[in-house]
Amino acid sequence: MVGRAAERAAIGAVLEAARRGDGAALVLRGEPGAGKSVLLADAAASAGDLRVLRVRGVESESPLAYAALHRLLRPLLRDLGALPRRQAAALGAALGVSDEADEGPVDRFVVYLAVLSLLSEASATTATLVVVDDVHWLDDASRDALLFVARRVDGERLGMLLGARDDADLDDADLPTLRVTGLDPEAVRTLLAEAAGGTVPDVVVQRLHSRTGGNALAVAELADALPRDVLRGAAPLPTDLPLTGGVEAAFLERYRALSAGARTVLLVAAADDSGDLRTVEDAARTLGADEAALAAAERSGLVARAGGRVEMRHPLVRSAVYAGATTPERRAVHRALADALRAPQDADRRAWHRAAAADRPDESVVAELEASARRFAEVGGHEAASAAWERAAELTAAPDSRSRRLLHAASAAWTGGRPERAGTLADAALLGLTDPALRADAALLRARVEWNTGSVPVAHRRLLSEAASVAPHDPSRARELAMFAASLAATTHLAAGPDPLAFVGAPTTPHDRCVAQVLRAFVHLSRLEWGPAVAAVRAAEADAADTVLDRDGLLAMLGLAAMHVAADDVAQRLHDRLLAEAREAGALIMVLYALTRRGAVGLELGRWDELAQDAREALSLAEATGRRGLTAMPLAWLALLGALRDETDAAARLSALEAVVAAEPMGTTAASVRDQLLWTRAVGADSPSVALHHYEQMRHGFAERMVALDRIETAVRAGRRDLAERWTLDIARFAEGTGSAWAAAVAAHGRAILAEGAEVGAGLARAVALHEGSPRRVDAARTRLAYGEWLRRERRRVDARGHLRAALQTFEDVGAERWAERARQELRASGERSRRRDEATAEAPSLTPTELQVAQLVAEGLSTRDAAARLFVSPRTVDFHLRNVFAKLGITSRAELARVALG
Repeated sequence: MVGRAAERAAIGAVLEAARRGDGAALVLRGEPGAGKSVLLADAAASAGDLRVLRVRGVESESPLAYAALHRLLRPLLRDLGALPRRQAAALGAALGVSDEADEGPVDRFVVYLAVLSLLSEASATTATLVVVDDVHWLDDASRDALLFVARRVDGERLGMLLGARDDADLDDADLPTLRVTGLDPEAVRTLLAEAAGGTVPDVVVQRLHSRTGGNALAVAELADALPRDVLRGAAPLPTDLPLTGGVEAAFLERYRALSAGARTVLLVAAADDSGDLRTVEDAARTLGADEAALAAAERSGLVARAGGRVEMRHPLVRSAVYAGATTPERRAVHRALADALRAPQDADRRAWHRAAAADRPDESVVAELEASARRFAEVGGHEAASAAWERAAELTAAPDSRSRRLLHAASAAWTGGRPERAGTLADAALLGLTDPALRADAALLRARVEWNTGSVPVAHRRLLSEAASVAPHDPSRARELAMFAASLAATTHLAAGPDPLAFVGAPTTPHDRCVAQVLRAFVHLSRLEWGPAVAAVRAAEADAADTVLDRDGLLAMLGLAAMHVAADDVAQRLHDRLLAEAREAGALIMVLYALTRRGAVGLELGRWDELAQDAREALSLAEATGRRGLTAMPLAWLALLGALRDETDAAARLSALEAVVAAEPMGTTAASVRDQLLWTRAVGADSPSVALHHYEQMRHGFAERMVALDRIETAVRAGRRDLAERWTLDIARFAEGTGSAWAAAVAAHGRAILAEGAEVGAGLARAVALHEGSPRRVDAARTRLAYGEWLRRERRRVDARGHLRAALQTFEDVGAERWAERARQELRASGERSRRRDEATAEAPSLTPTELQVAQLVAEGLSTRDAAARLFVSPRTVDFHLRNVFAKLGITSRAELARVALG
């Protein structure tokens, strides 16, 4: 090991963090041959007192969900029973060591959490180092699980080192990264001198360094390939160096120089994905290789036997050998490997080797691939399931059956978070599907991809077109397609098209009646027919009580419609229900969705502490997924709250949100997030005219109504009476149609501040009275503040104080410091001395966001394990943060924590 002092120091810091119990992760990035594997091997060898768990990605194993994870965790599986029941069942089913999958399909994030918990439990007794090489070749499920753990090692006696190529797309931008670059000339000199057994002249060092770019593997190969007298300068360097074609070409040349039997052994080892010596030997013997061939392959230095394992010298050897074989040779090897894999636990490997050996449709292979796909999907390995369904389709002769399998592949790709692939597969399925119901399912999936990643108008047209096609055969599916089309039309300006109400039909089941009512609600929303929209929302909720709802379908649509018509009670109940069901199922994405969706209701109802807690939890979960676009909505709520509360980190929150909005696709949340960004900028603006500029750009109808009072007041202060009058008229029409007391109060407030003289006070008094019928207490306090200010200016100081006190109490309750200070100033001007409710608050210890989350959950009475499951972290991490909370707050028990005002 030469020239790697800085890299070894960075890796050593990870090992020390694991020993201290701080936890650390590091991703090593570099080109093939840069030296990542050597550094990782050196780390494992120097780990000393640490338990070391190692695994290397194998390209041919990548279609097998959790295959690499199984190899990595094999030494720990005896401790599976120590995990919470749901986690143990999920991980056992995912790794194929238990048939005890919990009720129904397993959410992949429960599996990921179980991996974290298992490693945490193991590291509690012995600090542990996880070393993963060639992460880019891990199966998707294993890779995502390990990246999830790497993001959550804080407070664990756990270190993680992950090696990957520079160009690998891993979603690891948020993890610490070490770039492994080429060796400098002095390090190259040292390597060459060791091979030459003496001094190497500058001219040789310079030419070989220039030729290799300091690539460690290339330097080592050249040192082996060139005679010693050439390295020492006693003989001239050849014009064409041995590595002119690259390291991989050099490996292939060495492979082709071997005997036929040795080449067979190497090709079998390259095609194998298990590394099991007996499997490789059995398959090689089937193809005619004897013990002499096995020995010759090992003597070549391209492959080694270690105990019961087979290891290629370098991943480039595997790719060179496999790519250098002919297609018939590769098929024969895969057939032999499939025959060698007879154990029940090898069913998935066998299926893929049989698929690789097949050169024509084969229903027996298809049946095995379908069985694998179903197993993968049941345990959250959706990418692997999609690949299995797609290969099964390729080996299917009948067009209808092939298209049906492509639809399964598309659905699995969508569930696995691969929308572009899902769209491509859905398009392929639609080319051959003739069954109207299946065509409708494929069209809905394709439209879902389109409205999340492409064009909403295109998605809208697809949905209505397919609804018309399927209606004569399946009215329920047509109704569902039309519901989604109507939801798009209600939130986006679209060209006129077929009337979705034509597909309402005559529903008979509670579910179908609910769909029909939600469809009606969205159509009425798009036409600004507020009264019928409210009636449809409330009718839909009545039917929803007896139907099963899910995040992507009915519940999401009904909740959205309820928020659009200011049916706060309906929206709150629906999102509370979704959140409770998602938590019960351990479904991380559904939890994230429910937390962010109910944020709007929390903001409107003045439940700002709950909103902040939900947004922090949602942000933590979004970051754990590695999908940065999912952080947009929780960041938007945190940024807006920061501005409304005038918090010290408000600017930093806004910057974080702006960075995500600029760089990441946000799907259907894009319009809402952008309007929240504009709202946040307006709140923090330094003048009414600048704030008004941002408010004018808001286009999402729901957000525009949420901010109605802010926009009207700002327009008046900016001297834009025309805008204030227009926005007041808009909210008045909404109030008249919906019967919303809140909207009527805001309209009365707007008309009042546009009036003059006594009409101002009379109008504000009416607005205060109307607010009594609404739970939206912050806007009510805004109106009381405005009325109190008017009364004080009219020298009615005693009358003003009651309104100002009530407003101040609400503002202090929610933390709206900017408005609270205005209320205090008005109270002082009215002759009443006002102090902050708790002047000691500024001196209270500051908890980190994670500490605050843990403290709030424990204060609610959750156990360590329950809090860990809620936050998708390990129990040890909860204990780690709880100790910090106790120390900062100067308390020693959970009972004391329950009495602390955490905010």
